[in-house]
Amino acid sequence: MAANSLISTSIEHPPIELLSLLILDDERAVREGCRDAAVSLGYQTFVAENSEAAYKLLETHGIDVVMLDFKVSGSGGFELLREVKRRRPQAEVIVITSNATVESAVQAMKYGAYDYVTKPFDLDELKLLLGRVAGHVKLAIENRLLRQKIKSKEGLGNIVGRAPEMEKLYRFICKAASSTYPVLIHGESGTGKELVARSIHFSGPNHDKPFIPVDCGSLVPTLIESELFGYVKGAFTGANRSKEGLLSLANGGTVFLDEIGELGTDLQVKLLRALQEKEIRPVGATRPLPINVRILAATNRNLETAVEQGGFRKDLYFRLNVLSLRVPPLRERKQDIPLLVGHFLDRLSRLTGSQRIISDEALKIMLAYDWPGNVRELENCLERASAMSSGPLIHSGDLPTALQNAMRQQSSADMRQSTIIPIAQLEREAILNALRQLKGDKLEAAKKLGMGKTTLYRKIREYHLEDFGITM
Repeated sequence: MAANSLISTSIEHPPIELLSLLILDDERAVREGCRDAAVSLGYQTFVAENSEAAYKLLETHGIDVVMLDFKVSGSGGFELLREVKRRRPQAEVIVITSNATVESAVQAMKYGAYDYVTKPFDLDELKLLLGRVAGHVKLAIENRLLRQKIKSKEGLGNIVGRAPEMEKLYRFICKAASSTYPVLIHGESGTGKELVARSIHFSGPNHDKPFIPVDCGSLVPTLIESELFGYVKGAFTGANRSKEGLLSLANGGTVFLDEIGELGTDLQVKLLRALQEKEIRPVGATRPLPINVRILAATNRNLETAVEQGGFRKDLYFRLNVLSLRVPPLRERKQDIPLLVGHFLDRLSRLTGSQRIISDEALKIMLAYDWPGNVRELENCLERASAMSSGPLIHSGDLPTALQNAMRQQSSADMRQSTIIPIAQLEREAILNALRQLKGDKLEAAKKLGMGKTTLYRKIREYHLEDFGITM
């Protein structure tokens, strides 16, 4: 190996999912040992003996994994790590270090390194580490490709989230979309179960076929039966013509049964028979009709409990529950709230032609709230706040009362636990908040606070609230 050269090696017949590895170390023996281990696992490898050569490779090749020595000449360890992550944010970094600098390697993991290996290292342990990071990188690539796929298809761009729970959901959507098995979607109201169902349908091979949603909780049993199975002319009073059922209309597509737990027992029997026999009998008909449809169902109820209590048929539950997933509530993925806020505000801006942005104080309140109505409640909250705001910036006072009350209760509880607050300070905050919410209307503020207007004027002077733009 030439002293100052860059050496690229690859296996003769690389696998389809070949990953690339950059080895940065100024010791030739270490570079060769790491390269041999990586090549044996299927990596395409690149080696460099200094940081400048490594930076060039990062710019010209899609590097997936980087092994770097913290002691490489020409750059400090943490500075080198930061520069590698800046040039290639998606790459995973393994730090090579000596026993004397293990502490700094552990610290490097806090700055984004995946793991570290100490010199001298065991070849088998190094292969295990490289295999583990390969699995991690492939999973990350799969998730990125899935998100791109979701955004590129009809009806799927509305799924927003990067929380680990959402990454699991994306992977399940990808797997479920490739089959035609029934899927039972669990989740609280407002979590986006229909969006998940649409994602499964439109990501699959039958995405060009119909997707038909049916809300089982909003229709009376007789209407659901005629909607699902159809009817023939003269089947009942008012049936002046025949109507094709949704299970027949879907024809190779998907019927989404929302709130399946609200379906009556009689209809459960008929639906089970239709799924088992792949045929339906329209109301009033004498002969069955073949159907070719995939069923996706959703519920906010515990169907296992309903089965035990006799409210839902066990055989239908097993038929629908071939594949099962849970959509996480918003309180379990609060890190996605800023993304969701930006998504909904962008959509509102396109609809209204008025740009809206959220203030830091308002976002803080939204992050602290538990959102019992989940994503639907968040969307409605932003619609209301946008309508209430007097300008492009949404303030905390524009948020619904439920959020503001929850924040005040939490603040009061925190204050009670942490310290004793003087009454004068609490009174000052109450006056200031009232005047802000009421846009400086002192007469109305006095009424809401239960004090006279003269007293309120005196308190404003006493607490120097004129400094906050509240004038006499």
